[in-house]
This record gives sequence, structure tokens and C-alpha cells, in this order.
Amino acid sequence: MSIWGKIIGGAAGFALGGPIGALLGVVGGHAIDRYADDQGVDEESATKKIAFTIGVIALGAKMAKADGVVTRDEISAFRDVFRVPPEEVKNVGRVWDMARQTSDGFEAYAHQIARLFNPGSPVLEQLIGSLFHIAKADGVIHENEVVYLRRVAEIFGFDALAFDRLRATYVGDKGDDPYSMLGVDHSAPDDEVRAAYRRLIREHHPDMLIAQGLPDELISAATERMAAVNAAWDRIKKARGIS
Repeated sequence: MSIWGKIIGGAAGFALGGPIGALLGVVGGHAIDRYADDQGVDEESATKKIAFTIGVIALGAKMAKADGVVTRDEISAFRDVFRVPPEEVKNVGRVWDMARQTSDGFEAYAHQIARLFNPGSPVLEQLIGSLFHIAKADGVIHENEVVYLRRVAEIFGFDALAFDRLRATYVGDKGDDPYSMLGVDHSAPDDEVRAAYRRLIREHHPDMLIAQGLPDELISAATERMAAVNAAWDRIKKARGIS
């Protein structure tokens, strides 16, 4: 069963605490226990998946406000990234609206999510990629949105070079540079480039991401990420004559 129904339903009260727990407490209850029971996963894994999902809604809603205007394109982009069942769209919309209006700053949500994962985790990278997708939905990424995304990335443990790689991968507004997509310098030797490619493919395999806490609803986005990495490696191999 989808995680969304578990998040929305239930009695009052939630175990996460913090801004995510406060946000979820209005619409959901013992979601962790119920999700773990039905999915056969442990409580820690269920906590990560649910906290991640609610945190993404909150960060998406906050970022959509970063340029001063929340557009329908941005809301539609959120629905593109997060496969929300039709029967849950209204409920998820409630969480989005609540997150947009709450006085909690986006950094509070980002810090709480960051504590659930290792710094620079591929799951956190997938989250940033989803936020990039929302940011570019209205046709342009506003400077305030770039500042927002850079700060979230910093909280998640990504340095400036890693942020440039993410931007090149998910937006392509830095020349669609395949080296930036792999996070290596143009002068890097073949072995270093190959190692970077293999590491990204290993870390971003859907099964690996699910095991680390990525909800099933985001797997299609993760698959697209792997396709982009493969395409970058193919371009580099062709340019360098690597067999």
C-alpha cells in the first residue's frame, strides 16, 4: 500500500516531534506503526520514509514561495515528482498549504531531515533534485530559489562543487556538462572518471535508495537520475575514446 494513506489517516499524535511531527500531527496519527506493520519494515525505516515524504512536501511548499509567487506550474511539478494517488491529492494539498503558511522556516525542516541520513546521502540528493524540478517548473529558476536550494544542499552536507554537480544534472543550465554531472574535473584521468560514474550508479540504484529510506513514490525520479548519469558517462567515453 502507498505511504500516503498511512500518513493521512490515523488518530492524533505522532512520534517524530520537531516541525515535521507538528505538521503531520494535524493530519496523521500512528503512521509509523501502521506503515511498518503493513509493509514489513522496521520502525526506523518507516520513520525515515514518512519523515522524508512530509519533509519534501514542506520544503517544496516553502521553495515555491521563494520567488514570491506560488504558481500552478510549481504545484503541478510537485505532483509530477511525487506520485500521489488521485484519492489522496486533496489531503496532500492540505499538508502543502499548512507548510506554506506555517511560521517555521525551511531550515528547520531541512535540519530535521538531514539528521535522519548521512551527510550527502543519495536519498538527500534525490530530494534536492526534486526541488530543482519544482523550481524550474515556471520556466525560470529565480535567484532566490537558487539561494534557497544552495542552503538546503549545505544543510544536507553538499559542498559548492557538489551543488554545481546537482544543478548541472537536474537543471542543465550550466551547459549540460557531463563532467559536472559526474562531479569530476575535465582534467581528471580516465580511471577517476570511471570510478565516479560507478559510484553514482551504485549509490543511486533504486533498490539501494529504497533501503536507505526513499519512498516508493520517488523511484521513477531516481530512475531518471540514473539515466542522466549513464548518458553523461557515454558522452565522456565517446569524447575520450574509452572502450
